[in-house]
Amino acid sequence: MFTKVLIANRGEIAVRVIRACRELGVATVAVYSDLDRNSLHTRLADEAYALGGQTAAESYLDTESILAVIDRTGADAVHPGYGFFSENADFAQAVTNRGVTFIGPSAEAIEVMGDKISARQAAEKVGVQGVPGTTDFITDPEEVRAFGAEHGYPIAIKAAYGGGGRGMKVVPGEDAIEDAIESAKREAMAYFARDEIYMERYLTAPRHIEIQVLADSHGNAVYLGERDCSAQRRHQKLIEEAPAPALPDADRTAMGEAAVAVALGCGYTNAGTVEFLYEDGSFYYLEMNTRLQVEHPVTELVTGLDLVEQQLLIASGEPLTFSQSEVTISGHAIEVRINAEDPAGGAFLPSPGRITDLKVPDGFGVRFDGGYEAGDEVSQFYDNLIGKLVVWGRDRDVAISRALRALDEMVVDGVATTIPADVAILAHPDFASVTHSTKWVEEVLDLSDEQADTDVSEPTGDNATVATVRKDTTVEVDGRRFAVSLWVPEAASPTRPGRPRSRRSNNSSGGGDGRVAVPMQGTIVKVLVAVGDSVEAGDPVCVLEAMKMENNVTADKSGTVSEVLVASGDSVGSGDLVVVIE
Repeated sequence: MFTKVLIANRGEIAVRVIRACRELGVATVAVYSDLDRNSLHTRLADEAYALGGQTAAESYLDTESILAVIDRTGADAVHPGYGFFSENADFAQAVTNRGVTFIGPSAEAIEVMGDKISARQAAEKVGVQGVPGTTDFITDPEEVRAFGAEHGYPIAIKAAYGGGGRGMKVVPGEDAIEDAIESAKREAMAYFARDEIYMERYLTAPRHIEIQVLADSHGNAVYLGERDCSAQRRHQKLIEEAPAPALPDADRTAMGEAAVAVALGCGYTNAGTVEFLYEDGSFYYLEMNTRLQVEHPVTELVTGLDLVEQQLLIASGEPLTFSQSEVTISGHAIEVRINAEDPAGGAFLPSPGRITDLKVPDGFGVRFDGGYEAGDEVSQFYDNLIGKLVVWGRDRDVAISRALRALDEMVVDGVATTIPADVAILAHPDFASVTHSTKWVEEVLDLSDEQADTDVSEPTGDNATVATVRKDTTVEVDGRRFAVSLWVPEAASPTRPGRPRSRRSNNSSGGGDGRVAVPMQGTIVKVLVAVGDSVEAGDPVCVLEAMKMENNVTADKSGTVSEVLVASGDSVGSGDLVVVIE
């Protein structure tokens, strides 16, 4: 077993890995950006080192900075978590070249399966068929038009080196091709540092079923049942459950065996997930995620296996201690993602800010995997997952009731969260009867009356925090001089000039005053109108990126654009005016 593991990630997954290592007696090293210097994962780790920067590109995606920390600390293994470098073959190889173990598959396997096109080819070689799609990167919009002419619309344009719904855009028709390509490439670059994209047919009402696999370096591979992840918005999961309900046993077994075949076919080791779309009794290979999944806890609860522990054991060279026939599934588990998003009206707008109060539920069969505590900041620069509420029940009905009870007890103040939407999903008869699909949340679920369930008052008492600034100075310790950086309370200063602000939120009902404002803090990535343009209520006027998601900011009335107050690349705050319409 390893002596010291560096976790090249942040948030709840870093916390999860730190805790697993501690239970095994393994020391941990955290890395952090300037914004994360006081975050939970840095507080829990045995050691923590600054990467500098604020955005992911400046910190958690800075290969040289992370490699320097590996060298400095003498870590003998690196756990990548999920996202960031978890599916980056170059990073895995750079770690391995230092004589350090990458806790995951080989760089070669990541290269094959991380590139979704070669992954399709690898699956086809072992007889596992995917959704109709291409095996080449998209280099020209005409390629998408030709595919649409042959296979029809809608078409999914997807990040070739991504996952988790990031960098995926749906093209409903020919007119949307160029915008979808541009948006998919921007999101892919922001989240995965690569912008290659490909396309496939977009199924109209599938379920999303995925198979958890484990494979060791001794030729053994097993599947640990399946998960249903069909409750999604923006192609990202909200609720996951294991086992998948209302799935014929024959299909369950066939998908499991297909997943193992895919893993063995590419020489895969460690934990991975093979994803399928399931529709009308048929399943189609979607992709393989060469990492630990966000939703891994539901598999842990129904199998009794600690998947992070299994990752560490496999990476240290240990063989699996059980066979496929010894894998048992007990009861039913549901995971509810608690994201900092406002689900009001079904918009799911990112809601960065400080968590002023956080109380997690407890009780039999209840678990919470979190990355934040009260007083912590949810930044616009990173994924907005606050934590995961996971429950177990002897059957699905019990698990649903337990999840609803636990959500009723949970308190998250300071930021809006997805809890109201989670409750609406779990309480809906379509979810109970398993008649929902990956499109159901956005096309069927009525969230028009939902409001953000949060108290946005400022923190007080122990949870109160103040803004800090960096001060560089020198100190002497036992006569030796050291240069140090201190983070001290920021002195009061006049409010800096900024762009005009609006007192209302942007909407597209057509009854606004024409002063279009952004609903959240973020970065303008594209301006879609110019002074003199005519617009209709609901037309997008610019694209705002916040928490690695792109959001259209829309006109609140019809008229003529009289002012454009932002440009591409500008940072904006919640309520800032961007366009004026007369």
